[in-house]
Amino acid sequence: MRLNSRQEHRASDELVRSLLEAGALTPDWAETFRVVPRSMFLPDLVWAHDMATGRSVSVSRSNDPAGWERAAYANVPLVTQWDDGQHTGSEPGAVPTSSASMPSVVAAMLRDLDVSDGMRVLEVGTGTGWNAGLLAHRLGGGNVVSVEIDEAVTDQARGALLRAGLHPETVHGDGGAGWPDRAPYDRLIVTAGVRAVPPRWLEQSRPGGVILVPWGTHYSDQDALVRLTVREDGSASGPFLRMVEFMKLRDQRLDWNLFREHVPEFPGDADVSRTTVALTDLGDRYEPARFVMGLCVPDCAQVINRSDGGTAKAWFFDLTSRSWAAAVFRGGEPDATVYQSGPRRLWDEVEAAHRWWVGRGEPDHTRFGLTVTPEGQRVWLDDPADSWAV
Repeated sequence: MRLNSRQEHRASDELVRSLLEAGALTPDWAETFRVVPRSMFLPDLVWAHDMATGRSVSVSRSNDPAGWERAAYANVPLVTQWDDGQHTGSEPGAVPTSSASMPSVVAAMLRDLDVSDGMRVLEVGTGTGWNAGLLAHRLGGGNVVSVEIDEAVTDQARGALLRAGLHPETVHGDGGAGWPDRAPYDRLIVTAGVRAVPPRWLEQSRPGGVILVPWGTHYSDQDALVRLTVREDGSASGPFLRMVEFMKLRDQRLDWNLFREHVPEFPGDADVSRTTVALTDLGDRYEPARFVMGLCVPDCAQVINRSDGGTAKAWFFDLTSRSWAAAVFRGGEPDATVYQSGPRRLWDEVEAAHRWWVGRGEPDHTRFGLTVTPEGQRVWLDDPADSWAV
């Protein structure tokens, strides 16, 4: 059975209370979250995503209305599209390509955006329209522009916003190009992971404005939320706040097909060596070691394959040549076997990056920051003047 309106209000109030207690939601956003709930923007079929296992389970409003309502008010991410809209049916598709983020992530990003009355905001990545709706309720629809690259997702969000009585400008287009018609913006918030901050976002932001964006490298799916403040000279700089993970801008996704010809046979003519670096030293999903490796080993993609027998193989692929490396870790053995092929010694770079990180006291992501100019981007540790290209 479906929740009645009293139960829905209770579920909404409970979510707001829990977000306030966790510190993700600030009091100035509480009423907006109460009157603009995520449930207003969700399609009838969603897939609740378990962050621990990576599994997604379908929830249908028509078949299980109470379960759908529980998912809508739960602090979990909900996949709303698979495979750029080519997927059909209730089973999960291959790749999630649009979603409703966890309410705690949405609340914390709006907290960090730090808006005030009269500000003009550009959102890149409309998705369900919930974030745009929250901003429109807080600032007024005339001060909010949201850009979405997927036409079907755009249409669904527009419909949801209209039904909610909210009227931000919703644009079907490439968010990487921003939306110059309403520039300059006081705030720019991005709800997709990026690997390079587009110069047009800088151009369309006011000096003193803020760009809040999940940023990372192709080394992994990790993103770290960075808060960039735009300077008079057109550059922007700021610290990483915390680890997150977002679907990537479509033109900045990593194409794994690039590496199909890297390893025609394994191990082939690869050089063989041993290492005392452990699998745990490479870092797990949200651990800083993995993020720092991506900063220190540029133009490299990494993936770890695990077997039921306790063996794991960490692969490293060069994005600009046919170089590759693999480290094979076997349970109970103190050393791992390393294979390297091609002109670039990728594993040697990984080991050097790990030594550098340990030698600096194992700094986490909050000690790093990003500086972006029209010419490129640089990461820094502790001091923006101490930077290197990525």
